[in-house]
This record gives sequence, structure tokens and C-alpha cells, in this order.
Amino acid sequence: MEKLLPRFLDYVTIDTQSDPKSNTTPSTEKQWVLAKKLVLELHKIGMQEVSIDENAYIMATLPSNMEKEIPTIGFISHFDTTPDFSGYNVRPKIIENYDGKEILLNTTKNIVLSPEYFEDLLQYKGQTLITTDGTTLLGADDKAGIAEIITAMEFLIQHPEIKHGKIRVGFTPDEEIGRGAHKFDVKKFGAEWAYTIDGSQVGELEYENFNAAGAKITITGKSVHPGYAKDKMINALVLANQFLSLLPPEETPETTEGTEGFFHVHHISGEIEQAKIELIIRDHDEEQFQARKDLIKDITQKINSKYPDSVIVEINDQYFNMKEKIEPAYHIVEIAEEAMIQLGIQPIIKPIRGGTDGSQLSFMGLPCPNIFAGGHNFHGKYEYVPLESMQKAVKTIVKICQLTGEKF
Repeated sequence: MEKLLPRFLDYVTIDTQSDPKSNTTPSTEKQWVLAKKLVLELHKIGMQEVSIDENAYIMATLPSNMEKEIPTIGFISHFDTTPDFSGYNVRPKIIENYDGKEILLNTTKNIVLSPEYFEDLLQYKGQTLITTDGTTLLGADDKAGIAEIITAMEFLIQHPEIKHGKIRVGFTPDEEIGRGAHKFDVKKFGAEWAYTIDGSQVGELEYENFNAAGAKITITGKSVHPGYAKDKMINALVLANQFLSLLPPEETPETTEGTEGFFHVHHISGEIEQAKIELIIRDHDEEQFQARKDLIKDITQKINSKYPDSVIVEINDQYFNMKEKIEPAYHIVEIAEEAMIQLGIQPIIKPIRGGTDGSQLSFMGLPCPNIFAGGHNFHGKYEYVPLESMQKAVKTIVKICQLTGEKF
């Protein structure tokens, strides 16, 4: 366990930001730097069948130390970081015995991590926090998960008295751009089920997530001298505004919670002759998810009825709610829940307002709930992770392996 912190600090200083505009896998060459390092480390701690393929997907095995046959289980995390915020030159700060007050992340820019705004901080008074320096993200999403999995495997190797079946671990690129599972070889992985270690606060255990789609709207206008534009000009920017005004204003990320779905406009650009809108569509309920996609099409038809062929929409499904694939194998959730309870951790079973590699893997034949990695405020300069939360994640992984061996 003593290697957990230095291991994590080592990982986060390596820039692994993914790029949604790239068509390669991994989407950025720099992801290979950490990927190759992880392969060496898996060999070093004594893992077997360590492999990395041409797309940087890493797999390794901890063999069973039991005589009876029990199911092979897996643990999966991703090593890329989000393109939404800089992951270059990460300089983590260690705050020991946190006093519950404001943390000055950056003196020059006066960037403060405050419990008045981020109330979860108060849960960790007296603990050791790892934060950013206010200029980058931290990368606990999901380098904390990787550090925890490797530390747990190392602990099991060093403690053969803890009985367990065959365990597979997998590390993926490009999860942050929705491609983490696209080229994951489920058959090669060979597990009956797995857990992504990619959640947030201690106790999180998730087996429901959004159905997700992305929409690209292209609007074509006609540019005419504004002094002579009556009944001739079609302003694509104005039509873009009309399009967005027809979306329900109360159904956005900033106004919804729990299982409530939303439309999220994340990019808009244009001029008179052409405008482009990119948005994402999210809903836990399959029927409501379809209704949201239908609404986008209905708005398109409404505008085109007045301005023929002005609007073209492309909608692509991204991932689906893994609940339907995990409920038939609900014992895998119960094992994780029991592991936490035995460790004195209160399980927090709730839907994910997002998705993980496990969302796609579950539909690829590998049921895969999500477990906490311990971090908070992902994808930005206020990201932090308590060391004690990471330690609890390691213990949870170990206990799941032990319980699986006992129950089968």
C-alpha cells in the first residue's frame, strides 16, 4: 500500500490527453508513454500474460491460487485524460491533515479550492488530499483507478494467504472521447464479469447510466446584401438560434439531476451562409431517449418546412444504459456491495450521470458495473482525490477478489 501514492503521482505527471478529432487508436501518440510504462510495471510486480496490442489496450493476469474452479473476474480503468482541460505539466500538490479550510491552489492566479463551493471537501477533514496547482486537471480520472488496481494486484501477490480465482486487469485508451471499449477484445480478456474502477467518492457503486447520442446539425443559409435582403436572405445564424430555442430550456445539464435527461449544446459556430451546432442527448429511460432524438428530427422538419433543405441533422448513438445487461447477473453488484460493507464502507448505489467503458463492455458481453476510484471535480482545475479514498478502493478490489473465491 505504501507504493500507492508515489505510483499515482508518477502517472499523473504524464500527459495522456485524448483527442476526439483524431481517427487513430489511441487518439494521441502521447498515451503510449504511460501505456508502455504500465506494461513494465505489471511485469515488475509479478503479473502474468501481460500484453499490449497495436491500439495500446493492455491486459494482464493474476493466476488463481485456489484448487477449485471459480469465475474469472476483471478490473478495468482508462489511462487517457479528458480533452476538456489541460493535462500537460501536471504538478500535484499534497495537503496533509486537511484542516477543512480553503486551499490556495495557485498564488499567482489566486485560484482557491473552497469547501464553501465544494462541500464534499468537508468529508475529508484530517485526511491527505492530492490536488492540482490550479493550472491543469489532476488526472485522478482515471489514473487513480489504474494505481489502485495495480496496487491491489501487488498486494494479492505479496499475500498468497488471501485466496482468489483468476483475475484479469485491463487498461484502455480514449475512454474520455467515448472510444475506450471500441477495440477492447472481450474474448481475449476472458472474464465472466468485470468492474471499472472509474467512479468518484468512496462507496459509489453504479450499474445504471445514460443512454447517449450525439447530434450534428448543419444549417445552410443564403447571403444577400442586407439592404436588399427582404425575402431573399436566409441567415443560418438566425436559424441556428431558432433551432436551439425550440429545445426545452429546463432540460439542460445545469438544471437536471438524478435520472433526469437533458440536451447539452457544446459547440456552435457559423456565419450567414452556414452554421453548425453540436449537442449531446442523454436519458436513462429508453423511451424518453428515443423521444429526445425524435424531437431533434421534428425541429429539423419544422424549420425545413419554411426554409426547404436548410437543415441537415446527423444523430449517432454512443452508448446505452447497461442496467438491462447487469440486472440478469445482479450477484456481481451484490458482491461489490458486500465487499464494501465488510470494510465499513457505506455503499452508494446510484445511476451514473454519464457513461464508462463498462457501459459499452456490458453490451459487448462483459457485464461491468462501476466502482469508486475516490476523486472529485473531474475534468478541471479543482480536481482532487483523498489518499484515504484511494486506499479504500484498493481494499475493496482485494475484498471483491476474496469474496468471489469464497462464494463460488
